Amino acid sequence: MHTIGRDSDEEGPVCRFGNYRARDGSEGAAVGLDVNRPHAAVVVGKRGSGKSHTLGVMAEGLARAAGVAPVVIDPMGVFGGLEASPIDGTVHDAPSVRADALPPSAWPDLLGLDPTAPAGSLVWRLAAEEDSLLAMRGAVDDADAAPETRRAAANHLALADSWGVFHPDGLDPRSLCGPAPDVLDLSGLDETPASAVVRVVARGLYDARVADAVSRIPWVLLDEAHAFVGGLADSALRTLLTRGRAPGVGVVLATQRPSALPEVAVSQADLRVVHRLTAGPDVSAMAAADPTYFDESLRARLPRERGCALVVDDTTETVHDVRVRPRETPDGGATPRAVPDRDRSETIE
Repeated sequence: MHTIGRDSDEEGPVCRFGNYRARDGSEGAAVGLDVNRPHAAVVVGKRGSGKSHTLGVMAEGLARAAGVAPVVIDPMGVFGGLEASPIDGTVHDAPSVRADALPPSAWPDLLGLDPTAPAGSLVWRLAAEEDSLLAMRGAVDDADAAPETRRAAANHLALADSWGVFHPDGLDPRSLCGPAPDVLDLSGLDETPASAVVRVVARGLYDARVADAVSRIPWVLLDEAHAFVGGLADSALRTLLTRGRAPGVGVVLATQRPSALPEVAVSQADLRVVHRLTAGPDVSAMAAADPTYFDESLRARLPRERGCALVVDDTTETVHDVRVRPRETPDGGATPRAVPDRDRSETIE
């Protein structure tokens, strides 16, 4: 089996990924992805092209690899199948995090406040002084601020409390570093509280590795990544992309809108898994990163079939046509059908 993402003389754990696909469509030799070292990867493709399926395959492969810890961030609630045998992952429904896991400077941004305005400045100060959202809310009335400022801060902190994502016993990112996948199901959360969870988890895993607090190499697999860039989670994701390899954190960003990703996401990715794309801006966003060793344009090599992918490997400066293998666990990302495939030939009288 050839392993994408590593030199031929290296060894170590491999994620079983699929098979090479010949130009005539026939299936070739088995192919895997290197997971012995952390990588920064993007998985892109239009809706229905197999993007989320590929993310699930990678999670399964990481679960079988020694020394790594897959963490799947699931905004759509489609990766619950990873709980099934033989992977036996853990799904965390609507997970919460500690309020003091967010830096004080992030609280005005979280609540849509100007940090230089009175209410934003007060919230920042309360976040720096207190260790829980409950304590922050309790301290508002005694704060040295004008009544209208205290009232605005209290209303915004009440909004944060209504999201239900901040709790003193919230997830410690270090607890997510076991061998089986941890799936954070954010499908019940709005975008803002979901972004708070993503920021805490992504930054927490990075900090845990910097402090040598966990032995396994975490891999953060984020679906619908375009929803989290440019907002509260942006800085944590950029840290993983640009600095995650040194301490040892892998990251995979999956999206159907690569044109919405920041340029750094594609430029820093040493593995790019490209499924079917048809929207002009999305094709252009990926084509802009065509490497010099690519003897054809990406536009000319884009897959047309669901489940097929073009994999650009910057580590070895090679490009591969691959058919991604079937999932071992139930694929919650499959599109529901009014008439299942096996019944389509039946006629209703």
